[in-house]
Amino acid sequence: MAWEERLQRHNGGGLLRRLLLLSLLAAAAAATATPETGAQGGGATRRNAYATMMYMGTPRDYEFYVATRVLVRSLARIGVDADLVVIASNDVPLRWVQALEQEDGAKVVRVDNLNNPYKNQPHFDRRFKLSLNKLYAWNLVDYERVIMLDVDNLFLRKADELFQCGQFCAVFINPCIFHTGLFVLQPSALVFKDMVHQLEVGKENPDGADQGFIGGYFPDLLDKPMFHPPANGTKLEGNYRLPLGYQMDASYYYLRLRWNIPCGPNSVITFPGAPWLKPWYWWSWPVLPLGISWHEQRRHTLGYSAEMPFALIQTVFYLAMIAMTRLARPNFSKLCYRRTDKSTSLIQTSLKVVAIWSILAAYTIPFFLIPHTIHPLLGWSLYLLGSFALLSITINAFLLPTLTILVPWFGIIGTLLVMAFPWYQDGVVRALAVFGYAFCCAPLVWTSFGKVMTSLQVSLEREGFLPRLGESSPAPGFNKLY
Repeated sequence: MAWEERLQRHNGGGLLRRLLLLSLLAAAAAATATPETGAQGGGATRRNAYATMMYMGTPRDYEFYVATRVLVRSLARIGVDADLVVIASNDVPLRWVQALEQEDGAKVVRVDNLNNPYKNQPHFDRRFKLSLNKLYAWNLVDYERVIMLDVDNLFLRKADELFQCGQFCAVFINPCIFHTGLFVLQPSALVFKDMVHQLEVGKENPDGADQGFIGGYFPDLLDKPMFHPPANGTKLEGNYRLPLGYQMDASYYYLRLRWNIPCGPNSVITFPGAPWLKPWYWWSWPVLPLGISWHEQRRHTLGYSAEMPFALIQTVFYLAMIAMTRLARPNFSKLCYRRTDKSTSLIQTSLKVVAIWSILAAYTIPFFLIPHTIHPLLGWSLYLLGSFALLSITINAFLLPTLTILVPWFGIIGTLLVMAFPWYQDGVVRALAVFGYAFCCAPLVWTSFGKVMTSLQVSLEREGFLPRLGESSPAPGFNKLY
C-alpha cells in the first residue's frame, strides 16, 4: 500500500514522470529486499554467522591459512544455514583474501590488529600476541548470533541450533575454565567498545591471550544453566554453558579411541595443545589417530593441489638420487687407496664423525623438506623415500653394510604400522603396544649402531678416503683396490 499511495500522489506529473518514479521504486524495493541465499560469499547477509579469524606474524601463517579454508569449506559442505565470516587482519595477503572470498565463499572482514597490552608480561606465549583480534566478533553487528571458532575445529555435524543460545555461551572442557575455541555471542557495538576499553585500562589477564581476557570478562559463566535448544526455534536470553559435545577435546578420544560423551550431541572436535601436533600437519598421524579425520575432510573439500607439485619434484629427485648412487657405486671405491701405514687418529675420528652425522642427516633432512600440510600417507612415504636415498649415499661412500644401516629405517616403518593398527580396544593398550615395540627394537638399534662403528673402523684402517691433494699418481706404499 505504501508504494501505491506514493504513486497516486504523483499521478498528475505525466506519463514520463510516473515511469521514472516506478523505476526508482522498483530499484528501492530490490535494494531493501533480503532474500535468503546459500552460505556462499557475495549473497545477501544472513541472520547468523559462523566466524573465525586469521592474522599474520607467526611461523605457521600458511598452515593456519590452509586450516581456515578447510574449515570454511567443510561448514559449507555440511549445509549450515549461516554466513561464513573470516575476520582477517589487514596484513593478510590479498591473494589469500581473494581465495577465501571467490573460491571458498567466505565473507572476509578486514580489521586492524588490536594492541595486546599483555605482551610484555612474564610467561607470555608470543604466538598469542594477536589472538585478541577475536574480540572483533562482537562488532559483527549485522548478525543476530555468531558462533566464533578456532580453525582447529573439526565438525562432525552442523550445529545451527547453537544460534538459539543467549548473549554468550561457551563450553567448559576444563572443569573451571571455559574454552574459547568455540563460543556463541550476540554481537553488540557497546560490548565491543567496552572490551576495547578494558584492554586500554589493562584489565587483568592471566595468559595475555583471548582465553584469559574473555574468561575474565564473563567470570560467572560456570554458575549459568546448561543450554538446551528450545523446540520452537526461539532464541534464548542470557548466558549459558554449552554441553561438552560441542567442544570434544581430542584427548578424550585418545584415551578410549572412541567418543563417549553423553551430555549433548557429539558435534565438534577441538585440538588444543602443542601447535606442532595440530591435525593438519602430516606427521600428526598416526602419532595422533584423529589427524587422518581432518585430512579426510580436507580431501573432500580443498584437496592437495597446492602441495602436489612439490611432492612430485621431491619424488623425482629422490628416485634420481637412488639411481645415480646405484650406477656410480663401482666408482665410489676407486677414490680409495690401500695404505701401508695406519691413518692418523685425527683423520679416523673426523671421518667417523662425518659418517655418523651423514646417517643422522639422512633421517632428519627429508622431514623438513616435505610440505607441512600434505596428506600423512604421502608425507610419510616421501620421508621414507628421502631417507633411503640419502642413506644410500652414505652406505656407498663409506662402504658400510646396507642392512645394518637400514635397521632404524625399518624400525620407523614398524613403529608407524604399530601406531596405525586400527583394532586396539583403547588408548592405554595402544600406548603399551607402542612402548613394547620400542622396547623390543631398542637392542636391535643399539646392536646395529655398534656394527656400523665396527665396519667404519675396519674401512678406515684399510682405506684412505681422502688422497693427498696435488698427487697426480698414487704415492709410494699405495695400491689401488680397483
